[in-house]
Amino acid sequence: MNRILLAVGLLFVSCTLARGADSLPPTLSPGSPAPDFDLPGVDGRNYSLKDFADAEVLVVVFTCNHCPTAQYYEERIKRLVVDYRDRGLALVAISPNDPKSVRLDELGYTDLSDTFEEMKVRAKHREFNFPYLYDGETESVSKKYGPVVTPHAFVFDAERKLQYVGRIDNAERIQYVTSHDLRDAIDAVLAGKTPAVQETKVVGCSVKWAGKEDGVRGYMEKLAAEPVAVDYADAAALEALRKNESGKLRLVNFWATWCGPCLTEFPELVTISRMYRNRDFEFVSVAANYPDEQADVLKFLKRQQASNQNLLFGVPDKYKLIEAFDGGWNGALPYTVLIDPDGKLVYRQLGAIDPIELRRIIVRTLNERKPW
Repeated sequence: MNRILLAVGLLFVSCTLARGADSLPPTLSPGSPAPDFDLPGVDGRNYSLKDFADAEVLVVVFTCNHCPTAQYYEERIKRLVVDYRDRGLALVAISPNDPKSVRLDELGYTDLSDTFEEMKVRAKHREFNFPYLYDGETESVSKKYGPVVTPHAFVFDAERKLQYVGRIDNAERIQYVTSHDLRDAIDAVLAGKTPAVQETKVVGCSVKWAGKEDGVRGYMEKLAAEPVAVDYADAAALEALRKNESGKLRLVNFWATWCGPCLTEFPELVTISRMYRNRDFEFVSVAANYPDEQADVLKFLKRQQASNQNLLFGVPDKYKLIEAFDGGWNGALPYTVLIDPDGKLVYRQLGAIDPIELRRIIVRTLNERKPW
């Protein structure tokens, strides 16, 4: 219950309906000229206003990787580009977030954070058909536009005067959309008219302005101080682990102190645990060491700050325990599985994991069961 309350609180803190403190950059007002920019894109080139000089309408959308609201709108933005490409529209997306100001617990609905390198991965995976620019280094351009949340759209006419600023439409879930605000504004500008509505409120994740590094550091220190323990597991415990009656999506990793690939990938698993633990998710590590190696196992786990649930083979007969968990597993390490709350195996990896692939499967599975 405490984790549920914490998750709700964090979502409330990180998401907003309107501007917050007066110290935040003011949002550009309708009629204002478009501030110029010179920002790197994920395609390896820099972009500025002059690159869109031929466009009758320029749409600037401030968005990012990690925000679930922004993710909801990715396909709609791509569709917008396709529908208006031959009508004189150009669209450019800018990520305003300082990645150093994003906490791990703010990544519970994403496979990626907001670094420039991760933006490149996101754009390729989602097949973005528009320039995706990074402003997280200085946020100097974003401060001139003043986006409140991600996504936040700005529509400029041929003279590059702002004609509309606000939401893309009125619902993240497309089945609830009844007002196509951004499209209406674009249609009006293309027709030489002033949009009937020039400014709207916005819903999304607050822009992660620089200056939150101390908060991020404090959060990591809090995680590092959490207690780390390891318990012995017999065959019955491993059978129960595989059955999964926790009500949560359960990630289980079998490892050992003598397994090099296991030790190499373990930090990624701890990060995954920290990203999703405020949702219906849990990570359980199982050391395939002998029971008398408990001290070495615990030493490693403490060094990794693995405050998740940790188990250790509780009897010397390793083959009995392997069979108890998964008769189809040959015993090779590392071995990682993802079990849904109904006991269904949704991911199995013998050998090292691909962290991004695993995170994508976790997010997809969680969202399919309980979309926010």
